[in-house]
Amino acid sequence: MIRNKIAWFVFAFLAIMVGLYPLMYVFAAENSGLLQGKTAELLASQVWNVAFYSHISFGGLALLTGWSQFSKKIRAKNLKLHRNLGKIYVLAVLISGISSIYIGFFATGGIVSAMGFIGLGIVWLYTTLKAYKAIRSKDLQLHQGMMIYSYAACFAAVTLRIWLPLLTIAFGEFLIAYKIVAWLCWVPNIIFAYFWVRKKGLTLA
Repeated sequence: MIRNKIAWFVFAFLAIMVGLYPLMYVFAAENSGLLQGKTAELLASQVWNVAFYSHISFGGLALLTGWSQFSKKIRAKNLKLHRNLGKIYVLAVLISGISSIYIGFFATGGIVSAMGFIGLGIVWLYTTLKAYKAIRSKDLQLHQGMMIYSYAACFAAVTLRIWLPLLTIAFGEFLIAYKIVAWLCWVPNIIFAYFWVRKKGLTLA
């Protein structure tokens, strides 16, 4: 029981902290964080900038609202709040997910990184829309299962920031680490979600 509470606290804490990460771009110096290493031409693109800031802003919002969807207390005590937060999450995913696919084509590291991040965006959008459609059809099992997959994809924002510095240290080169993390940040999350769904006995057919 104590171990579960600690795990839940760490899960929520990481989601909130990384969810607030976009604020760094408001207060930090110009071209900091993920903007480092981008070409001047790309940084001058208005379309790319709109997509980038839409992705990180609404992605942060998805992280901040999504973790609460797994709280049994919130669902039991305030179902309306649960539903409203769910709607915000879906909207945030739609904007952030579509933006992520676009900026994925310009990912640092070329086609390896691009395919990883584009794949993540597609999985995130698909599972979220599937979860939304399921709850509209009152299929609670499919909704719960797909929400687990959806937030596993969303949580890639957290796991990326855990893996990237470790891989950079291990390989001694950022570019190699970034190509790996483009896949490592989300594929294990989806595998974990698969076993979690199985453990809960949810039927997704």
